[in-house]
Amino acid sequence: MQRIRTGSLPVGPQKTGPTSWRFTVWAPRCQHLDLILPETDATVAMERLAGGYFTVERAGLAAGARYLFSLDGRVRRPDPASRHQPDDVHGPSALVDVGAFAWTDASFVPPPPDRRVTYEIHVGTFTPQGSFDAVIDRLPHLRQLGVTCLELMPVAQCPGGRNWGYDGVAPFAPSQAYGGPAGLARLVDACHAAGLAVVLDVVYNHLGPEGNYLRDFGPYFTDRYRTPWGEAVNYDGAASGPVRDFFLQNALYWLRDYHIDGLRLDAVHAIYDQGPVPFVAELAETVAGWQVASGRRVFLVAETHLNDPAVITDKAGGGLGLDGVWNDDFHHAVHAWLTGEKRGYYADYGARDDVVAALADGFVYAGRHSPFFGHRRGRPAGHLPADRCVNCLQNHDQTGNRARGERLVTLVGPDAARLAAALLILSPGSPLLFMGEEWGETNPFCYFISHLDAGLVEAVRQGRRREFARFRWRGAVPDPFDEATFAASRPDWSRLARPEHAAMLAWYKALLSLRAASPALREARRHLTRVWPLDDAKALAMERRGADGRFLCLFNAAARPVRLRLGASESLKAYARCLDAGEARFGGAGNLAPDRPAGTLTLPAHGAVVYTCKEAAAP
Repeated sequence: MQRIRTGSLPVGPQKTGPTSWRFTVWAPRCQHLDLILPETDATVAMERLAGGYFTVERAGLAAGARYLFSLDGRVRRPDPASRHQPDDVHGPSALVDVGAFAWTDASFVPPPPDRRVTYEIHVGTFTPQGSFDAVIDRLPHLRQLGVTCLELMPVAQCPGGRNWGYDGVAPFAPSQAYGGPAGLARLVDACHAAGLAVVLDVVYNHLGPEGNYLRDFGPYFTDRYRTPWGEAVNYDGAASGPVRDFFLQNALYWLRDYHIDGLRLDAVHAIYDQGPVPFVAELAETVAGWQVASGRRVFLVAETHLNDPAVITDKAGGGLGLDGVWNDDFHHAVHAWLTGEKRGYYADYGARDDVVAALADGFVYAGRHSPFFGHRRGRPAGHLPADRCVNCLQNHDQTGNRARGERLVTLVGPDAARLAAALLILSPGSPLLFMGEEWGETNPFCYFISHLDAGLVEAVRQGRRREFARFRWRGAVPDPFDEATFAASRPDWSRLARPEHAAMLAWYKALLSLRAASPALREARRHLTRVWPLDDAKALAMERRGADGRFLCLFNAAARPVRLRLGASESLKAYARCLDAGEARFGGAGNLAPDRPAGTLTLPAHGAVVYTCKEAAAP
């Protein structure tokens, strides 16, 4: 593993021979460290190195062998950089020969930004089996849908077998509940064989509350800041260098040893760092250097609510240099427009102009005052390539952080859900789908845990109730610890056989196929997209231009038909209808828009129609 900075060492077990391993751990809070091999009842003293590191090499060990560290003879702890926790977070770590897997993906190249269509899943609920291997069986479905990137919610080991993944405490260890290290490798290799890139959600702003033993080894955390989920990571305080190295090594570990193609960085606004080089910038620079050295092409996508274009601005332009950002504004604008919700952060949205801004410019709040936050938010990002904004209608947060985890189709019905899908897939940006969305899944996606600490379970229950109070959602909140809550969050694959769900799937396939075939619909230069309101307060139009011509997309979010005046322009006569959400094959009632858009036309309730003109557009 490459050295990150002077004085840093690669942490975690490194195989040095057929049966030899070197163990290295950063433990500046310890005077003495022993390697414990419980299967042979051996205790091996480790050598103390400069900078608070301890190391030892040991022969006669095979992959799978268990080990622990004894800290000053007081307590025994798993490795902070454990590659496998087969007996959950409190048990011994296990050795993993990461070089033993027979990869077959040498020729795979991830899709370029304009070709990325991401599909987010929770491995534990995506299939009835809840494993990496079971996901492999569903890859043909994703390819036929038109997806190009599979995004996994965090897979690092958490306490118990049911968790979203954000309570991970062993950042290098793929979850045993999903199939462990070998299962993850098989999934990534199979994805690449199917032509799918793999994006992994990683959490560098906090660790979970149970089984978090890093603080016993060193100052991994700080009380100078606080995240909504617990202690902040020490990225800028005393002895923060090795802490930064730990997480930088983690990023490279996933990219190198598991052939991951992209990392989604959870809540980077909660990665607090007042140092001269922010950790996120150093991460981007480190990954960029690794790309050059390895010849691999990978990408980094951030989650942040700050609407700060610097996150996705190149380093040469003074930015952090990330490749994309989850654009909550798109979700909130469309969701509030269709549902009419005004609680919580939805109070900032709901107007048609918000949707126009999201489609045309990316960020809705680009310097505007936010009533919810109580201050101005964001800066304009319209000058940046549109595909750096990852847009969605549903994701784990926006669905699962509702009190009862309702899907959009449950809230607005299938007609409005088809309209929303057209807004997402036909507009500028990089679309992200959430598992089951494409067939109109109505099972909820709820928050769930299986912590082993009963007191912590009750604290989570109470915390969820307090969090939902500001939204004033009615009804009981499902118990996150109840296994029934977890089971209810699984998509129902049998629904694909039902006509109404097959029709929704056909609509998603048609939209994604049209997008894949059209440079204009993948165009990242925002000046080639025009969005404007139409006569009715619930209707708008969007024109996309590109090398293959022009597309005129009309949307009616009203629950009634509307008459729209488009004028008698000669240019409109060149357009012809190519896709209509009202078609019966998509689940519509057969009320289609006119063949051509000139003059005055009636757009059905929750209508979405696409017209095309093959006349080449000016650059």
